[in-house]
Amino acid sequence: MGNKLNAYINSLYEMIDSGEKIEDIELFKQELFREIEFWQHERLIHLLVTFLFAIVTVAVLLVLVFYASIPLLILFVLLLVLLIPYIRHYYILENGVQTLYVLYEEIERRNQPVCKSWLPKEYGIKMKPFSGENKK
Repeated sequence: MGNKLNAYINSLYEMIDSGEKIEDIELFKQELFREIEFWQHERLIHLLVTFLFAIVTVAVLLVLVFYASIPLLILFVLLLVLLIPYIRHYYILENGVQTLYVLYEEIERRNQPVCKSWLPKEYGIKMKPFSGENKK
């Protein structure tokens, strides 16, 4: 899944970097929005599975603390070994969907007339660096 998402994102980057105007922008935006919905659904399912594995792993750890046994230790290690790839995969999906949001906004910005003032000039989350000084 991660490779498919990366390939799709790379194709969007190539299209944006080419600077060519999209002929049927509304159809393209609909298809891109449908693709974003697909990846959002995939991300939600993986979030639920990851959350379930995390809860089960913590529950087995708690039981292991009170009733130490080799089978519980093996179960805990197996769950932990499965949990780490689930977290990694969810991380890839989350970042990929966030990238698709930014690319959608970039395509929207490049293909809109100048008079569309409702579009922000910059996309993505911009945070001010923390200076550490208290303002009085």
